[in-house]
Amino acid sequence: MDWNFRPAGELAAALRAGEVSSVELTEAAIAGIERDDGVVNAICVPDFDRARAAARHADQAFGRGEDRPLLGVPVTVKESYNMAGLATTWGMPQYRDFVPAEDAVQVSRLKAAGAVVLGKTNVPLGLRDLQSFNGIYGTTSNPWDPDRTPGGSSGGSAAALAAGFGALSIGSDIGGSLRTPAHFCGVYAHKPTLGLVASRGMVPPAAPALPAGSDLAVAGPMARTVRDLELLLDVMAGPDPLTLGVAHELVLPPARHRRLRDFRVLVLDEHPFIPTGSAVRAGVDRVADALADGGARVERYSPLLPDLAEAATLYMLLLFSGSVARFPVDVYEQLRARAAGLGADDRSLGAARLRGMVLSHRDWIQADSRREFHRHGWREFFAEFDVVVCPITPTPAFPHDHDPDLLGRRIGVDGVGYPYLDQLVWAGLATMPGLPATAVPAGRSCEGLPVGVQLVGPMFGDRTTLRLADLLEQRIGGFRAPE
Repeated sequence: MDWNFRPAGELAAALRAGEVSSVELTEAAIAGIERDDGVVNAICVPDFDRARAAARHADQAFGRGEDRPLLGVPVTVKESYNMAGLATTWGMPQYRDFVPAEDAVQVSRLKAAGAVVLGKTNVPLGLRDLQSFNGIYGTTSNPWDPDRTPGGSSGGSAAALAAGFGALSIGSDIGGSLRTPAHFCGVYAHKPTLGLVASRGMVPPAAPALPAGSDLAVAGPMARTVRDLELLLDVMAGPDPLTLGVAHELVLPPARHRRLRDFRVLVLDEHPFIPTGSAVRAGVDRVADALADGGARVERYSPLLPDLAEAATLYMLLLFSGSVARFPVDVYEQLRARAAGLGADDRSLGAARLRGMVLSHRDWIQADSRREFHRHGWREFFAEFDVVVCPITPTPAFPHDHDPDLLGRRIGVDGVGYPYLDQLVWAGLATMPGLPATAVPAGRSCEGLPVGVQLVGPMFGDRTTLRLADLLEQRIGGFRAPE
């Protein structure tokens, strides 16, 4: 492998040892992007001139004896993060010329850690898809198969990592937007515990960058190794200095265990709303076998597990409750009429999505109270187990599907079609209660596509899922560059 595929931790060590300069790493990364991104289309907003200047400054800093966690390391940033001097559009054509005046807090933290930002990565329109295409920047393709999606909404970041365009990237997740692209592209991602990572400046274009978190949504790291995930999480984690950071400092609990044989793991591969495809099921089994062979206690059932059907329905209600806040009044009234026509016994996920779109404040409070019961259930569960291993989506990366009717799309699972958005149920397992989840590669499908699984842990047990991910990487391998 060349420098472009080396882990960030190795690059940082080589830079400190004087084995390579930041200018050399940055020029190699830019050359790779200019050579290969015509097919992938991951870097939608390049920032090469400023990256070259940052690399020169990093080399000068090394010459002065300075040392920072990411000093001189080339990285990318999801397009949805404000970055002074670069367009932030969220893929929405009406904002193609919007340029924020200041960096998002996570971009500031990257720069303070010494990272060299190569540019911004592509997203779907409004960040609302499991793919990454829009009318401004076009379609991002999966480096493993250009006819397939890299996932979304952090698909550009995952594709960039798989293609060797930067050693790290930052993304966000509310519907699996970190985990799904990692699963589809064969890289790593971590959805932090809700509230662990400040997200100010990861806002729709022209919206004020206020220090207020969004329900369910998190910012998080993406990388090609677990240790790089930890390196970047340590840079990103911590409260916003304008709010909780005024009075609080972050101290994450250490991993519950260091040795694989001490972990207690529940493995899930079945969901009441949608089947798990054979390729993903094989990936889950591969991980389960590796855990058992390493001496971990592996179970396939527990009465302590919160009800998955109720959790998925509740997730859809909460997820879609904020999706129509800016819709025109006439559209909202049409949705209300459709929701009123639902049968009282309709407990489908489609009905939950529609009800969520017109949820009253009173009903949202009730749903939030139900979420707290689920959180308590998870606390009791994690007194007996350390981690849950489960799918991220039911299938590997699927072919590009640009049908504008998201609710009408279908996803094929072993030849049978299901509502496209039903595949979000596995992402919601961790998202609805705000739990941390680490996406790890788990091999390849018979078609040669990457397959990943997620490791879900207790609230603020981020280092526990990351430690288990590191142990798995040592046993079954991790990222492999596309052939």
